[in-house]
Amino acid sequence: MNQHLHRAPVAAPSDVAAPTPAGRASGWWPPRRIARGALAVGLVLALSGLMFTVNARASADGGSRHPQNLAELSQQEAATVERLSSEVDTLRAAVERLTEQQNAAAGLTPEPPTAGQLVAGGTVPVTGPGLTVVLDDAPAESRRTDVNPDLLVVHQQDLQSVMNALWAGGAEAMGLMDQRVIATSAFRCVGNVLRLHGRIYSPPYVVQVVGDPVRLRAALAASPAVAGYVRDAGDLGLGWSVQDQSTVELPAYSGATELTWADVPDGVDVLPGLPADEETT
Repeated sequence: MNQHLHRAPVAAPSDVAAPTPAGRASGWWPPRRIARGALAVGLVLALSGLMFTVNARASADGGSRHPQNLAELSQQEAATVERLSSEVDTLRAAVERLTEQQNAAAGLTPEPPTAGQLVAGGTVPVTGPGLTVVLDDAPAESRRTDVNPDLLVVHQQDLQSVMNALWAGGAEAMGLMDQRVIATSAFRCVGNVLRLHGRIYSPPYVVQVVGDPVRLRAALAASPAVAGYVRDAGDLGLGWSVQDQSTVELPAYSGATELTWADVPDGVDVLPGLPADEETT
């Protein structure tokens, strides 16, 4: 069923005469409509003035301005990471000091960790003979046009293959760029940059390792994945170099050490003299 609704004509207020064509031409309009229009225009102008003032103040405040490009953003984030890393080191030292005080007050005197445990955990700097391995993208001016560009850059798996081979070759300690890496370290390659412990690096990528240079070189040569990269380095111009070092100096690990989940194997002490129990797993 169709029903048609018709709006009844609305009579003009008795004190306001309806506009005539001549009145419209001369600019006449009912007073109430003029007031509403003036109010809307005034509100828009007020909001525009407020936005202009806020924007001007934000632009004048150089300390709180936002980065204008990716390079500036990267530099700002790197500075933030440096500051936070320094704060973490300070807090970690305070936690260790308070832990020692609490253990002493409770009469707990676990044996101190051995030098090997400290080195494996990355909590102390390490110095010794070893290798320096460098991987780099192929130079832009010498890149071949008949090759997939993806093959002309260093990938995450390339670095992982090198580092895994070095660990298998008996590496005592390892560093990537200017940071120490341990068993729980994780890095990511995003585009042509490397992200490690919150910091961003561009190639060339430098891996330094402390250990027997002969064994380490043999482990690199025995890795099929490393052999594939070395072959591409010769064919496509990727950067690759391995140098013996009489002295490699690696800093202590400065990243996070808190584990979200861990399980101590049966018969293994958490620390010398401190056996595992249900509360330590």
